[in-house]
Amino acid sequence: MATVIRGGTVVNADVSVKTDVYLDGGKIQAIGVDLDVPAGTKVIDAGGQYIMPGGIDPHTHMQLPFMGTVASEDFYTGTAAGLAGGTTSIIDFVIPSPQQPLMDAYNQWQEWAQKSAADYSFHVAVTWWDDSVYKDMGELVNQHGVNSFKHFMAYKNAIMADDEILVNSFRRCIELGAMPTVHAENGELVFQLQKEMLARGITGPEGHPLSRPPAVEGEATNRAIKIAEVMELPLYVVHVSCKDSLDAITKARNEGQRVYGECLAGHLLIDDSVYRNENFEFAAAHVMSPPFREKKHQAALWQGLQSGNLQTTATDHCCFCADQKAVGKDDFSLIPNGTAGVEDRMAVLWDAGVNSGRLTMNEFVGATSANAAKIFNIYPRKGSISVGADADIVIWDPEGTRTISAKTHHQNIDFNIFEGRTVKGIPSHTFSNGNLVWLNGDLRAERGAGNYIKRPAFTAGFKASRLNSEQHKATAVKRN
Repeated sequence: MATVIRGGTVVNADVSVKTDVYLDGGKIQAIGVDLDVPAGTKVIDAGGQYIMPGGIDPHTHMQLPFMGTVASEDFYTGTAAGLAGGTTSIIDFVIPSPQQPLMDAYNQWQEWAQKSAADYSFHVAVTWWDDSVYKDMGELVNQHGVNSFKHFMAYKNAIMADDEILVNSFRRCIELGAMPTVHAENGELVFQLQKEMLARGITGPEGHPLSRPPAVEGEATNRAIKIAEVMELPLYVVHVSCKDSLDAITKARNEGQRVYGECLAGHLLIDDSVYRNENFEFAAAHVMSPPFREKKHQAALWQGLQSGNLQTTATDHCCFCADQKAVGKDDFSLIPNGTAGVEDRMAVLWDAGVNSGRLTMNEFVGATSANAAKIFNIYPRKGSISVGADADIVIWDPEGTRTISAKTHHQNIDFNIFEGRTVKGIPSHTFSNGNLVWLNGDLRAERGAGNYIKRPAFTAGFKASRLNSEQHKATAVKRN
């Protein structure tokens, strides 16, 4: 039904202003002071609160088949939990098995996502290469609104993309106007270090960060950046967890290269001491890749957000319960990688970022929604409180508090990495396509209400490559 939100302050990434917002038909129809609205319009008083774009989590894995099991969170439970925390859109990952046609995997993920309670979109991973992958990438971009492709530089003997795959896929991205993204860890080094740790008798979760040190991530990030530099196309680096990776991104950006960086709420707030906890279930629950790092890396990531060298925040939401993690009881390399966070990202970032003075409210909006919408080409439809935008809105109560706990969260997992943290600043209302789906603790998510969001390919300027730019045209040398 038509709704007007009165008395609040609209906070966008670029400006804040006290004004009313009128929603109808799933869209924001009008913004202004003392709006005149039709009789019967529902009125919501947002006095003392902020009216912000619903969060966009650009990195989730709902219902993911991985490491011999399937993530416990499906598209309904995961998106519903997101709505409870103010996140109204996700970009999930279609991950084909090696030799599986990309379109087959995409169709499978679309089937799973039909129960989504919030809007969703997809990145598609390139895990192998032949002519059919080339063809399917074109179909995904031109017919299905996929404008980003994921490349795992880790997970040897499974889904790892070697340099040959990266080059082939990056070249195809240029042709299509699509954004390549990378999970940057040197897969060969990780594989060898895992074997070394196990040979030394280090079998518990403490072996996980030892087998994936910051240098492993830094090397892969730099390598991906250099490949993108040679090929002259943008690059998006997911879940940047350490200074080594951030330094490579910062250097490239300072030299004029278009590189984007994403960091996770967990990496900003949790350090590697969790892996040395004597309780296996606790330590294993934190196993994800890249792993949590020493505290000094957290400080670097906050500086990356403040400086603009990291643009987006995500969760890498990929849930595995204690019984699933237990498969790696005697071998940390078998512990399914993944943690939760889609419900808590907005609140912990506000509490640790805005309340601490690390981020302004406008920077918070940029980091939680607007920047992802811009990078993945759905702005201002998403990530903006503006006329014509989707009515995905969170009314944010800066004085509200919540103590995070697995006992009370809506995520389908038996552990919460932010357990016991009391946050100040929480959503009082969440709207998804104009429908009120969260009201002061009452979750009203509807199975199947989410829409698939197509993301257009990028402009022709995006496609310019070293091979077709004037200054790099090859000139044959005439010899006698």
